[in-house]
Amino acid sequence: MILRGVGIGSIYFGIGNTGKPNPSSAFVEVLEDGSVSVLCGAADMGQGSTTTLAQIVASELSVSVDRVVMTTADTGTTPDSGVSSASRQTYASGNACRLAAAQARETLLDEAARTLFCESRNQLVLEDGVIRVMGDPHQRLSVADVVAACRAKGQLVVSSAAFNPPTTDLDHETGQGTPYATYAFGTQTVEVEVDTETGEVTILSVRAVHDVGRAINPQSAEGQIEGGVAMGCGYATMEEVVVEKGNVHTRTFVEYSIPTALDVPPIEPVLVEEPAPSGPFGAKGLGEPPTCATAAAVLNAVYAATGVRMTRLPLTAENVYLALGAAGYRDGIPPTSTGGSCE
Repeated sequence: MILRGVGIGSIYFGIGNTGKPNPSSAFVEVLEDGSVSVLCGAADMGQGSTTTLAQIVASELSVSVDRVVMTTADTGTTPDSGVSSASRQTYASGNACRLAAAQARETLLDEAARTLFCESRNQLVLEDGVIRVMGDPHQRLSVADVVAACRAKGQLVVSSAAFNPPTTDLDHETGQGTPYATYAFGTQTVEVEVDTETGEVTILSVRAVHDVGRAINPQSAEGQIEGGVAMGCGYATMEEVVVEKGNVHTRTFVEYSIPTALDVPPIEPVLVEEPAPSGPFGAKGLGEPPTCATAAAVLNAVYAATGVRMTRLPLTAENVYLALGAAGYRDGIPPTSTGGSCE
């Protein structure tokens, strides 16, 4: 008998290290040709942080992203930006890069205000590599011209900034404190199919809705969700570390199964933007949250289909078959109506 069920899993996830300092820093320099050089220690492991940080700097300085040259994760040249863990780089290093770029922007506007005989930089607008006077489009300078004017005075348009999320350590007695400066939220719905004769669980589809604060790079954010859900599907249905008498028996991918492209169901990522006041342009982190809700949603879906609450992962066919048998299933036939849909 084939039964289908739908399950929901919801999570909230603290961005950054728990109650501990986790600062990031960055250097920004606007060069004579108007391009921007950024030094930041954030390690991009494939999650796309380098592109996201470049977009943040480009937005703050109102230049195209292809004019931003990133140097990252080089212990010989880049300032410390902390580890690429805890879903923190977009939030922490993004803030460091934005603050450093904002300082460089102020330097440019101050020099342009002097050159254009403005009383304040607040009379100026910086966009598309050009600084112009509000209400007078003919009064304008290119960023390259302003940088040249600074250099003629011996001034470099170089800035640095650091950002450390405002947190407090947890009280050892009560467990209370401010462990995170911001949280990510997510809800996933999963549809599964359970073969009650074999115990095989097939994930048919996943809809993953996640609050990203602000999607700096929507395509990258969707990719993060899809990758995280794929990992969550593996955690739910096949990944298992087997240890017996201190010996690990799943030491290679021959024994330790992970999802392939053929095992990943259709995934529908949905981005919810609720800007975080402390994030760069409102952005939060999205590295780990998409993985966290999937297994719970799968377990709930199996329960909805079969009426059997699984308490052990992964949901291998053997584990599910034994659990169904213990619950009274015989030859795939449930003892009573389960409420799941049959096919």
